[in-house]
Amino acid sequence: MASLETLLSFVNTWECDENDHLNVQFYFSKFEEADRQFRMMTGFSEALVGARRVRHVRYHAELVAASLITVKSYVAFDGPHMLSVVHEMIEGSTGEICATAIDGYTPNPSSAKQLRARFKDVEENISKPAVPRGISPSPFSGKPTIDDLLKSGAQITGRSTVLPRNLNAEQKAEDAFALACFSDAAAHVWERTPMNTAWLDENEYGRVALEQKLSWISPLKLGDMGLVISTLTSVQENTFTIRHHLFESRTKRLAAVCDQVSISMDLNSRKTVPLTTDFRTALVALQTQ
Repeated sequence: MASLETLLSFVNTWECDENDHLNVQFYFSKFEEADRQFRMMTGFSEALVGARRVRHVRYHAELVAASLITVKSYVAFDGPHMLSVVHEMIEGSTGEICATAIDGYTPNPSSAKQLRARFKDVEENISKPAVPRGISPSPFSGKPTIDDLLKSGAQITGRSTVLPRNLNAEQKAEDAFALACFSDAAAHVWERTPMNTAWLDENEYGRVALEQKLSWISPLKLGDMGLVISTLTSVQENTFTIRHHLFESRTKRLAAVCDQVSISMDLNSRKTVPLTTDFRTALVALQTQ
């Protein structure tokens, strides 16, 4: 049997952002629905494998309004985690892989043989597109505080409240809530760089994420207030990496962390805009503040 078809969906116009393609929060929400369906079809559960440690998404091609979406899901034991559930998002009319997600789990090593036997009918080798590239696959493990981050030069980039529409069936904030916070926060990070709104508008460029890794540290519930603090963590030839931290404002508790590989995209050619030497220097300066 191998991979299962876990989602048949569609890109609605209201799910698209200023770049005229599906916003990252809706990629995550569609992967979340595919995962719910996969669990129902297979009996996969956290009771068997423990809590999900990380969801690692790579974006391979743009999904635009009216695109058909199919997601195929399977278990992999050869990925970067002891056990991974891999979701491949495919454009339904062309068959092109547009995004992939790895859900990483660390079950008890003594249960490995039992889990292989239980999920052998939906096991595949991890696909090459899904393998992490620009971000380490390991779950976030630090213990930063708000004060420590701000003293190191990080910036407050967002505030939000968990509302009823943001909750999943377990009454916890969904991935899409966190990604919406981080997506909005990223624009405020960009504004500190030479690639600010004026520069983007003048050149008809857009802000784009190539890869994102979400690690939940502790859950958020209805009414919790969110505070996002963001910082630059690395600069490459044509990309730079942002780390977003989502705290619960009242208690200052760390709830989630998202690492994100970012590029500027020419909105006419739909190609990556190279980072100039001056821009890289400016980004490195922000990283070390």
